[in-house]
Formats: sequence, structure tokens, C-alpha cells
Amino acid sequence: MKHVLYLLLLMISTSIQAQETALNLIPQPAEIQQNNGTFTLTKSAKVSFNKPEIQAIAEMLVNKINIPTGFKIKAIAGNKGTIQFVLNQNSDAKLGKEGYTLVSTSKSIVITANQPAGLFYGMQTLIQLLPKEIESKEVVKMNWVIPAVKITDFPRFAWRGLMLDVSRHFFTKEDVMKYIDEMARLKFNTFHWHLTDDEGWRIQIRSLPKLTETGAWRVQRYGHFGDRDFPKPGEDATEGGFYTQEDIRDVVKFAAERNITIVPEIDIPGHSMAAIAAYPELSCKKDTSTRVSPGCKFSEWYGNGTYKMNVENALNPSDENVYVFLDKVFTEVAALFPGQYIHVGGDECYKGYWAENEDCQALMKKLGIRHVEDLQGYFMNRVEAILKKNGKKLIGWDEILDGGISPEATVMSWRGVKGGIEAAKMGHDVVMSPTTFAYLDYVQGERTVDPPIYASLRLSKCYSFEPVPEGVDAKYILGGQGNLWTEQVPTLRYAQYMTFPRAWALSEVYWSPKESKNWDNFIRRVESNFERSDMAEINYSKAIYDPIIKTSLKEGKLLLTMESEAPDLDLYYTIDDAMPDAFTSKYTHAVQLPAGPITLRVISYRNGKPLGHLITLRREDLEKRAAK
Repeated sequence: MKHVLYLLLLMISTSIQAQETALNLIPQPAEIQQNNGTFTLTKSAKVSFNKPEIQAIAEMLVNKINIPTGFKIKAIAGNKGTIQFVLNQNSDAKLGKEGYTLVSTSKSIVITANQPAGLFYGMQTLIQLLPKEIESKEVVKMNWVIPAVKITDFPRFAWRGLMLDVSRHFFTKEDVMKYIDEMARLKFNTFHWHLTDDEGWRIQIRSLPKLTETGAWRVQRYGHFGDRDFPKPGEDATEGGFYTQEDIRDVVKFAAERNITIVPEIDIPGHSMAAIAAYPELSCKKDTSTRVSPGCKFSEWYGNGTYKMNVENALNPSDENVYVFLDKVFTEVAALFPGQYIHVGGDECYKGYWAENEDCQALMKKLGIRHVEDLQGYFMNRVEAILKKNGKKLIGWDEILDGGISPEATVMSWRGVKGGIEAAKMGHDVVMSPTTFAYLDYVQGERTVDPPIYASLRLSKCYSFEPVPEGVDAKYILGGQGNLWTEQVPTLRYAQYMTFPRAWALSEVYWSPKESKNWDNFIRRVESNFERSDMAEINYSKAIYDPIIKTSLKEGKLLLTMESEAPDLDLYYTIDDAMPDAFTSKYTHAVQLPAGPITLRVISYRNGKPLGHLITLRREDLEKRAAK
């Protein structure tokens, strides 16, 4: 009996230990083996590096761990450290340029890689293996224990990106650096910096000073984008900002230290109202009253996907001065960003003003083209020549396929995956960034909770993304990217809220093997990383705890069904105007709602504690859902 009891206690102890040392890494490594034992980090530890070019990585780790531990660990040259960074003498083909191995035992931790990038990513994994308190900004007294593991890790895709739009709302240099640092934790390697649009020009071009003197500033407005008033005559433009070229260099250096390449975007020929406000002669109408948009409704969108711009926001493709202007812009941009790509936008270019312009019509006749849409192909080919002259490659949204583009151009597919499929079959390199899986400005939970926007994107939908469509040669798919447009995102804290945890899902889509994808396992790691983000003071959305509420009509009766993304949630609801809690009705199956002016209130619980938002829907709201 004692023997049986001992075995039972041993099993319980082992189970508890396994739970305590569960590996909650995001993104999931390619190969991971958890072994018996642990490594304990103490104040006597040292971090070593075997090559001078990786000293900065060792020092970055030291700086990270010394703050919450209170230790004074130092980085030393050689291979005698308790934690060792080792750059391989002979390249390991399996690891490639960004892969690494991490082996932790009771005595040491050794991270090896072919390139410094791999060691940097190994360091990020090591930080995630430490207790969540490693993110504290104050000293925490505790045992700094790391499980014994053997990890071999490398990315699935070469392009793993996030885009931040700084035109609709300006983010300071420090904000941008913080966002990049948070990307680096997740092994993203590409930061797409959307620098210009109708609502602001954010990069200093010294040869064209009006771009920032005028184009970087707009009149002060509040409220929802699209509902704001137009600028009034004589009204001062006081809201905005821009990055000096010194700022740009600082951000580029900061990103490079974290193995992130910056792809700047100058959005043309459409989305150029800020540039036209500065230099109206670049447009067809040359309207000197054009102002930077403060978020007013200057376009009409129709149900069939077509649209009309009521204020001109496209450059004139028939004017040679436009190309002189663009040559100056891209020459200065190219000198600031060492990456191979410059993004030129190309999306949503309204051509109605081109169609009405005599010079554009004359150019079409000269080129022998019948459709005004084909002028965009001419424009983009001229732009590509400018980029090539400056040693850069063109990348643009999938509309750059309209009117024709050279085979060297890279296509970013945003209107679903269709444009990417078409581009790949034409032999273009493609970055998959479809609205349906990767638009981080979309509502991420119950749409009555967050500020309204025209579409929704749940965490589970992000996680289900497969960047390589069936029938497409994978060699043309460089990878994928999540995009955060900021019409409704005014601050860094809210940018974090909209980005995380959906960027956690995308990081795993782009880094981890397709075969390892497992939603149940992922959502467990997400919840663990909520606690880590709290410690790091990084904002995030808890939309996974909000119930997914659906209704349907059956024989004239309104039926309610509910489910949740997070596991083990209890959904409590009322329809009698009472506030729900753990003692009201618990949802177990579809509910037939009674007739009359009822109000549904729902909240989620786990283990007797509320987790999600209180959701309130009137009968008319529920009927609208049933009609869709």
C-alpha cells in the first residue's frame, strides 16, 4: 500500500513539474525536445561570445537579464560562459541564415548558429524560456529556472513582416522603435513602414521641403475617421509630425541590431493628397486649395467595389515634372534605407481625373493604349526605372499588376490571395498579406465592444492562414505580413492592443512548420503570454474570451447559439434585463429566444471568475445577425 501511495505521489509530483515547466514559446520552434532537469541562472553566471561580431547580442542578453534579476552578469569573449553564444565555424545547412540550436542542461546553455541573426533568435527563445518575471522593470527575488531542452529551430519563410501606418496617425521615433522591439521578440524580420498617404507625409525630403512643411500637418479633428469635417479656409494645421533623416537613420540602425529590415513605403500614384497639398502642380487639376486630409470623407465607395474620389489625390502620370519629383524623393529614400526594397503603393488609384485630363489623353494616344487604367502600368514602369537607378527593387500592392509591370517587381497581395496567385503564376515574387487573414486594423472580437470598422478578423482566423495557396509554386511565395492601418489607432498602446495577440498567430504562421500547427496548443501558449505581456507592460486584446454570438431564424423563431475561441469557458446570460453572473443562466445548447423587446446580456467565466467583456445586444441587433 505504501509503495502504491509513493508511486501515486510521484506521478502527481511529475505531473505538477511538467505543468510548471510547460514551454509556452511563440512562435513554436521547428524541433524541440524537453529533457529532465533544469538550469538555474545565478549571479555568478557569465555570458560568452566566440566572435567579435556577436558581442552586441551577448550584451543585449546581459542588459535584459540584469534588470529584473539584480545581477551584474557580464559578457566575455571566448567560450567559457555559463551561457554561450557560438557562431559556427562550419555552416550547418539545416539552420540556414536565421536558424539556431539551443541546448540547456543543469550546467550550461549553449546557443549556436551560422549567422548572427540565428543567435539573436536563439536569444529571444531563451528569454521566453525564463520565467515571465524576466520582463519586469524592477528587481524580483526568485529562482531563475530554465527547463532542460534541446531546440533546433529555423524559419519557414524568409519574409516575416508587420506593417505600421504612421500617416493616419503619427507615431514618434521612440514609439516606432518600441514597436520594432516587440516585433523582434516574435522573430519577425521585416518592418513595412507606411510613411505617406492622404493624411500625412512623414519623411523629410531635403530637396522638397514643402513635403514636411505642409504635407506633414493637418487641422485638428476628433471622432471617427470618415466622419470628420473638412479643413476650413484659413484654419491652422497643427496636428502631425515627421521623421528627420537623422531620425530615420536611428530607427534603421535600431532595427538592424534586431535583424529587422525596414521597407519604406511612398504610396503613389494615388493616396497622394498630402504631397499634392504641398505641391499642387503635381496633380491634374492643380488645385491650390487642396489640404492634407484630417480624416474626412473625400471618396464614395460603391457596393460593386468601385469608387470615386471627390478630392483629387493622385499624381498626374502625363507630367514629366512628376517624375523629376519622384526621382528626388526616391533618391533620398534609397540613401536612407539599406534594404533592397522600396514599396511604392499602387493601390486604390482613382483615375477619373486622368480620364478628364487632356494631357493624359494625349499620352494614351502616344502610347497606343485605349484604357485609362493602363496609364498606371506606364507610371509604375517609370517609377521602377528610378528605383533601379538607385539600386532598389520595386514592391507594391497587387494593383501594380494592372496595366502591366516588369517581371522583377514583387507583389504584395492584399485583396485576398487572388492577386498573389496571379502574380506567382506570372513568375513574380509574392508577399501574402490578404485582408481576410492579415489586416490587424479589423475588429478582433465582438463587434459591439471595440470601435467600429467595416470588417472582423478573429485570432483563430489569423492562425488558420496558409500563405502558399494550392496550385502555386512555393518558391514564389517569399512569406507573409500583417498590416496595421491606423485610421482608428491613435496611440502606441492601442496599436499594441490591435496587434497582439493576432501578430503572435501570424509569427507562428510565418516561422513554424506547417505540420506543427495546433490551435489547442497555441491558445494555451497565448494565455500564458498574456501574463508575460502584463509583466512587460505591453497591451493586448482579450477578445478570445468574448463569446461568438450567432442567431438564426427557424420557422419564424429566433435561435441563439454561442461559442468561444478560448477553452473551458462558461457563458452566462440573461434576457430579463438583469446583469449576468455565475448564478444566472448558463449556456449549454441553442436557445429559442422569446418574442418581444428582449435584451441579451452575456459574459464569460472560467473557474468562477469573469474574463470577457459584458456584451449587450437588443432584439433588433440579434435579428440583424440572423438576416446575414
